[in-house]
Amino acid sequence: MSLEFSIKEIVSAFMVLFAIIDITGSIPIIIDLKKKGNVIQPVQTAVGSFVIFVAFLFAGDGLLSLFGVDIQSFAVAGALVILVMAIEMILGVELMKNDGPQGSATIVPLIFPLIAGAGALTTLLSLRAEFNIVNIIVAIILNMVFVYLVLAKLEWIEKLFGKGVIYVLRKFFGIILLAMAVKLFVTNISSLIG
Repeated sequence: MSLEFSIKEIVSAFMVLFAIIDITGSIPIIIDLKKKGNVIQPVQTAVGSFVIFVAFLFAGDGLLSLFGVDIQSFAVAGALVILVMAIEMILGVELMKNDGPQGSATIVPLIFPLIAGAGALTTLLSLRAEFNIVNIIVAIILNMVFVYLVLAKLEWIEKLFGKGVIYVLRKFFGIILLAMAVKLFVTNISSLIG
């Protein structure tokens, strides 16, 4: 594994993960969880999510080979999942039902499925087909720092930006996701067909 740092790859991976994690879009959900008496632990949430992301980044390949699936095929499947999530964000519809178990607000639903959910994990392996792994890890760290800051300053952020700006951010990152889904699909489908 080569350690080739690339600011462009770090920024690209950060933006894609930022869009798919969508912590800003989850602010209303998190505030609602707090109002229901749940305790949100910013440090545990960021660290727990980071551990899941990195574990899946390294173990995901082994898991795929166990099922006889190559990274390009997984990237194409991931592109389709990202496409659906982008459509949800842009059009404000729910196509994928969030029917996970109820429990601790920090682990469920905050770490899984809101932050390190199926879409984010799929995206992670899809990114691995495009970017150097060290740049993806840096992008994950930057995202987890952002997740921590958002959770630690939740009420302040909501007052500062307001619901309108958060809504616009969600739409903007939906378009970024859509573009990334198209790029992932075209890049990997051509290697599978060709």
